[in-house]
Amino acid sequence: MKLNIRGLFPTLLLLGCITAAAQEKIYRVALIAHSPPLSYTDAAGKFTGFNVEMATELCATMKIRCVQQPLPVDKIVDMAAADQIDFAVVGFIPTPERKARVLFSKVYFQSMSVWMSKPLVTAGNSRSSVAVIKGSAQASHAQAMGWKTTEVATNADIASLLFSGIADAAVLPMLGALSLAQESMLLPLGLKSTVLSGPLITGTLHMVINPKQAEMAARINAAIDQIKLDGRFDRINSRFVPFSLL
Repeated sequence: MKLNIRGLFPTLLLLGCITAAAQEKIYRVALIAHSPPLSYTDAAGKFTGFNVEMATELCATMKIRCVQQPLPVDKIVDMAAADQIDFAVVGFIPTPERKARVLFSKVYFQSMSVWMSKPLVTAGNSRSSVAVIKGSAQASHAQAMGWKTTEVATNADIASLLFSGIADAAVLPMLGALSLAQESMLLPLGLKSTVLSGPLITGTLHMVINPKQAEMAARINAAIDQIKLDGRFDRINSRFVPFSLL
């Protein structure tokens, strides 16, 4: 029986393409589940925000397939260290403890933190009940300062604690404070804001990278540079945040 090599070649080529497509890596990209304006679900049910759009642009720039995984912020470093995510488009301060477990990208954007409280509560008052996001740099700072803290999962939980009077104050990243200040139920409280300083809560923010994905660090860094250079960073910034993050 004579084998038709000419007819077999296209079939083998097609099978090879199918196999290659099936084996293409899908990168697991972590984002905070709810942290407006960085990440949130809008009125139309779409998951969006500054970090969400940046994640989309990063994957497009690196020409990789990605699946976004919304997570609580306190789970992200643990999951990267455990090879459960590939990288996180979330701003983290690279503390020595974190650097011992995961890799970090180059600078993503700048960090500032804010104390928000009722008008008669003095910033840094250790007797105040302070709401913080569990696992955040702000939580670590508050604990290091000896403040009485209540840890919660989201900014919405912080709003509830302030509204109910369970918390007198909150310590948040600048962007989280900006979003919280716009919550209609909190407007009657007349919350005031004070910018805080400290090694745990000020400085540059970086993306977290799975330590088993070391080759991704250079690609992510190059993509960050490209997105900033071609104007996409500024366009996404102005869409979600009323001031420059750089």
